[in-house]
Parts: sequence; C-alpha cells; structure tokens
Amino acid sequence: MTVALFVLRQYSSTTNMRLIIYTGKGGTGKTVTSCSTGIKLADVGKKTLVISFDPAHTLSDAFKLNDQNISSYNDEVEVISNLYILQIDPIKEMNEHYNDILTHIASIFSAKGLDDSLSYEIAMMPGMTQIFSLLKIEEVVRTKKYESVVADMPASGEALRYLYLPKIAGSILGKFSGLAGLFSGFSKLFQAFSGASSMSNNILYKDQEIIDKLDRLSKIIRNGNMTTMRLVANPDTFSIENAKRALMSASLYGINVDLAIINKIIPNIQNDSSADPDSYYSQWTQFQKRKVEEARASFYPLPIKELPLHQVELAGIMLLRENADLLFNADEDPADIFFNEKPFSIVQIDPNHLQLEIKVPFTNQDAFDIQRSTRGEVMVKVRGSIGYIANIIPLPAITYNMNIVKAFLNNNKLIIDFARMQ
Repeated sequence: MTVALFVLRQYSSTTNMRLIIYTGKGGTGKTVTSCSTGIKLADVGKKTLVISFDPAHTLSDAFKLNDQNISSYNDEVEVISNLYILQIDPIKEMNEHYNDILTHIASIFSAKGLDDSLSYEIAMMPGMTQIFSLLKIEEVVRTKKYESVVADMPASGEALRYLYLPKIAGSILGKFSGLAGLFSGFSKLFQAFSGASSMSNNILYKDQEIIDKLDRLSKIIRNGNMTTMRLVANPDTFSIENAKRALMSASLYGINVDLAIINKIIPNIQNDSSADPDSYYSQWTQFQKRKVEEARASFYPLPIKELPLHQVELAGIMLLRENADLLFNADEDPADIFFNEKPFSIVQIDPNHLQLEIKVPFTNQDAFDIQRSTRGEVMVKVRGSIGYIANIIPLPAITYNMNIVKAFLNNNKLIIDFARMQ
C-alpha cells in the first residue's frame, strides 16, 4: 500500500513567521492566554504582535494601559521590549479601507427611500465586520514585520467560517462573472434589485481585491507550518462542548489545532483534612475534575495544558508573565508546533481504488452529506449541534475518472471510497 499525503496549497511566502490563533467560548480566558503567550514569546527574543478582534478593547485592560496611552485603535503599540499590541476596531477598519463598497450598497437602499442611517445598517451584512477585521492578519503577514503573531479571536472563532464563503459560493455558482465572490455577488444582487446604474470600475476593483485578500488569508490560516489554532476552555460542559465544535470545524476546514488549554481550574481542596467534602467548593472541584478527565479523553491525542483559577484578576505585565510561566515550561517555546496531524490524506489502495480521509471528530454516521462537483471537487457537509459546517475539498487528478462508491466513519475520520469506472 502506498500513501500520498493530500497537500493543500500553501501561502507563497518564505517567512518563518508563526501565527497562533486562540479561540473559545466567551469568558474562558482567551485574551489573558493570548497576552501571556505574547509576553513569553517576547521574553525569548521574538518580535511579537498580539492582535485582538474583540470589540470590547480588552488588550488595554489586560495590560493596564490607559486609553490616553493609545493614540488610536488600529495602531500598533509597544508594551514591553519585542512585544506590540494591536486592537482592531472593525467599524473603523471598514470605514478606512472598504467604505466605497458600503457606500455603494447603502446608496441603493437610499434610492428606494430608506433613511440613510438605516441604509448603512442594512448594507452592513452579517459577518462583514468579522471578515474585514480578519483581513488585518493578511496585511500583517504580508508586511513581515513580526516573527510571531498571536490572534485573540472573537468568541468561538466563528469568524473563521466566513473565510470559506467566497470559496463555497464560487464553487456552487460556477465562478462566472459577477458571482465570483461574496461581495461582488451581493453588489450585483442589490444593483439588480434597485435598478441602479452600473457599478464603477473602482467598486469592481475593490470587490476583486477583497476576494484576493480572502483567498490569501485562507491559505495563511491553512498553512500548518505557519499557523496553528489553540482551544481555550473552562472545566464545564458548555465550554468543552464549544471547544469540541471548534475542533471539528478546524479539522474540516484544514486548520491545524496543536493545543487545548483547560483554564480556571479550582485548586483541589480534598487534601485539606478540615475541608467539608459536601461543601460548595468541594463539590465544584469534584465536578471540574470529572470535566478535565472528560476533556482529556475527548481531545486525545491533542496535547492538553491545565491552568488554575488564580486568586486575583490577571491584569498587568507581572501577573500575565506569571501565568505564562504556568502555561509554558521553562524549556518550551510558545511558537513550537505541539501537534501536527494532517486533517486530509489520500490513501491509495490499488491503481483502481483510493480513499480520501478527513478528520471529523464528534460526529456520527448520519450527520454528514457529500456532493461531488463536475470540476474535481467534493463538498463535505457535517451537521453539528448548531447547524451544518461545509467545506470544498479539491480532489487529485487521479480521481477524475473514478466514482464515489461509499462513505463511512472510522475512528473520527470520514472515509470516502473512490473506484475507477469500468
């Protein structure tokens, strides 16, 4: 049996930059973990940027920076030697770089008699703020100013799903003119609806520019040698289930997850002879202990780090550095890739038979759907607890004259069987 790895197209850059993405349910400690990682990277001599997409401006709180010390959001600020922070304001980012498109779409609704402010609200389609914020990563990587970039994602990292909308929409619609991407498609749709005049060349250029940036960003995030995602969860049911969904999504999208962090674990008081085993905190520690064991089993073989619930709020360089020392051992570099298992692989059984294997943890036999296009791609849809997750996977040329004969689950992998047509 010969095995050939299914290799995704890599971002065409020779830089050794590392991009570390922290994601998890709100309140799990993503921002503190991101800041602690940034401090550790700076301390080992790496020029590092911590970038936050949380509109609550949490980086200034974490580092105890007064607002007057930050001239304007969306600007990089040095907090210690080798460490810079960047707080993204998505509305400002959109207005500065993509206002032409928003103005054009809003003008279509205004022409129909809607109030100007309402027209802009409607033009701000769901997910657009996340998309425009994420494009900042593409810009930072392209400039090559930093050795390491730590991204503090919005809760659950749902914004990553929007990277695949142009790709999926382009595949479904055949990538013909005017529907090649998400934004040009909506612009054309609004134009047809309103009867407005043709879009300017500048608008069309901006449309294509956004799609090109999204394509480059998608390649960056799926480049396992550059980018890894890390899950942050608390020892409770909701948080761990959220992390499991994020792992399934990342696996399906081809994003390498190299670490899970179980954060805010209450110190065990069971060794205290004076402690009441039926006390409130004693029961919580036992509950959390079971949840940590459940997480170890659920995420295996993914490495797991456990961090305690601290006695004080973690804010300021000193406390964040103490947390970093608990998170990473003295001999560990946070930029290391702690786990790297390919989410896709091709296994050739014989010259007429091969299998495509896709990691899809936490799903079951009735929770997926497979559709093959005429252009050598397969769309895999996996149903989770909050709806379907879909991805388009290009197939190797050898499958062009093969049929899909069956698909089944085996050890958290979706296996699609291809056989040559007789």
